[in-house]
Amino acid sequence: MTINEFNFAGKKAIVRVDFNVPLDENGKITDDTRIRGALPTLKKILADGGATIIMSHMGKPKGKVDAKKSLGQIREAVEKALGVPVAFAPDCAKAADAAKALKMGEALLLENLRFYPEEEGKPVGIDKADPAYDEAKKAMKASQKEFAKTLASYADCYVMDAFGTAHRKHASTAVIADYFDADNKMLGLLMEKEVQAVDAVLSNIKRPFVAIMGGSKVSSKIGIIENLLGKVDKLILCGGMTYTFAKAHGGEIGDSIVELDKLDVALGVEELAKKNGVELVLGSDCTATNGLDFDTMTVKAGAEIITCPANKVPAGFEGVDAGVESQKAFAEAIKGAKTILWNGPAGVFECDAFTAGSRAIGDAIAKATAEGAFSLIGGGDSVACVNKFGLADQVSYISTGGGALLEAIEGKVLPGVAAIKGNN
Repeated sequence: MTINEFNFAGKKAIVRVDFNVPLDENGKITDDTRIRGALPTLKKILADGGATIIMSHMGKPKGKVDAKKSLGQIREAVEKALGVPVAFAPDCAKAADAAKALKMGEALLLENLRFYPEEEGKPVGIDKADPAYDEAKKAMKASQKEFAKTLASYADCYVMDAFGTAHRKHASTAVIADYFDADNKMLGLLMEKEVQAVDAVLSNIKRPFVAIMGGSKVSSKIGIIENLLGKVDKLILCGGMTYTFAKAHGGEIGDSIVELDKLDVALGVEELAKKNGVELVLGSDCTATNGLDFDTMTVKAGAEIITCPANKVPAGFEGVDAGVESQKAFAEAIKGAKTILWNGPAGVFECDAFTAGSRAIGDAIAKATAEGAFSLIGGGDSVACVNKFGLADQVSYISTGGGALLEAIEGKVLPGVAAIKGNN
C-alpha cells in the first residue's frame, strides 16, 4: 500500500518521524529541516480526515529519562508547523488514554522513544563480554516486541517516515510493522522521496559521477568508500581523514586528527581507486591553527592560523580546513559532473574562520547543479553546511538521513524499508 492510495478518513495513524532536531542550551530548535521534512505526510493524514500520533527519538539517552532530550521541548514548534492542536504524552508507553481521546484532525506527540531501552532493543547495564549477556539480549528482544505492540495498539495504521533511522531495526522503525497487515502500513512521503533519490543516484547514474566524502574518520566511512569506488568516476576525500592519508605516506601532520590504526586502510583505498580507474582527489594543502577552542568553536586570542602542505603541518598545529590549492582542486573535480553525492564537510565549518573548504565544495556543487547535474546532499554536517551557506535551493536533493543514506548507497537493505515492503 502506498500512502497516496490510502485514505486516512476516520483513522488514527501512528507515524515514525525523525524529530531529532538540534537544540540550543535553552531548548530552542536551531535547525528545523527534519520537522519540515515530515510535514507533507502528517498534513496528508489530517487533510484526509484522520488523526496522527507522532513518535520520534531525540539524542542518545540510552534508555533513561533525560529532560534535556524531551520532545516536550518541541511540541509548540510542531503545533505551529502543523497548524492543528498537538497534545503531548509524557510517557510513550503509557499513552493509550491520550491516543483514545484523540479526535480526528488532531495530533498527539509521544515522549522520546529512547527513554525506553526497548526502543533500540539493547540490554542496558550489562557488558557484551558478560556470560549473561546473551540471555539479557534474548529477554530484551522479547520486551522490545511488547513495547512495539503497545505502540501499535494506539492506532489503526502505521506510517514509516523517518529515513534518518531507517537503517536501524528498532521497535518503532521496524518491529512495530509486524502488528499491521500489508494494507495498513506504508512508507511516508518523505521516505518515498528518499528512496527515489538514492535510486536516482544508483540505478540511473549520469556520468561523470563525483562523490565527496568528508568528516573526521576513514573508519566510519570505509564501507561506503569501497562501495563508491566501484561506481564513481572521481572521489574527493576531505576533512579530517586527509591527515590519515598524509600520515600513511610518512607525512608530518602535527596535532591533526588521525587514525594511526587505519594507515593500511588508507593505502588500500588508494590501491582500489587505481585498480578501478577512479580519480582520487585528496587535499594537497590545509589551513591549520594552534588555537581552536572546540567547545565554543572559536579561535583563541593570540592563536596563529597558517596555510601549509597537508603533509607538513608544524608541531603544535592541527589541520582544520582545506587550503586554497585543495579548494581549487575540489572545484575543478566537481566541474562538469552529472551526478554528485556529498557527505561530510571539508573542515571545521562550525567555526566561521574555517568554512572556506566546505564552501568551495558547496559552491561548485551548486554551479554543476545549475548546469544540469543531479546533486544529493546527505548527512547532518553536509546539510548544515548547505543551510549555512544558503545553498539549499541550489542543489537537487537534501537527504534527512546520514547513516541511512550511506547504507542505502552501500547497497544494504534498510530494515525500516524492508519492514514495510518485505511483508507485502
